[in-house]
Amino acid sequence: MTGAGEDWMGDALDIAGADCGLWVPGVDYMSGWRGAREAADRLNRALLGAGFELSQLRAVASTDEGGRGVVRVACWPDAAERLAVLLEAVTSGDDGGAA
Repeated sequence: MTGAGEDWMGDALDIAGADCGLWVPGVDYMSGWRGAREAADRLNRALLGAGFELSQLRAVASTDEGGRGVVRVACWPDAAERLAVLLEAVTSGDDGGAA
């Protein structure tokens, strides 16, 4: 993904172990990270489409200690508020078809 806020080196540092500082031998961190990266890229494209700047609100790929992909959302508080307003507007009045 290209555009404002892209930092491939920063993303690479989010791969396995960045949170805990440990890499466990034999754990396939790359596989989990690749899946998380695809999901984070899709979410970032959607955020850009909704008018957010990736410097304010961004999805970041990572993995947990077991190698499972994790997507974290990092943002400024005002961007979180804007996102909450958008999500509330989308979900208001939608009861999911329940009677």
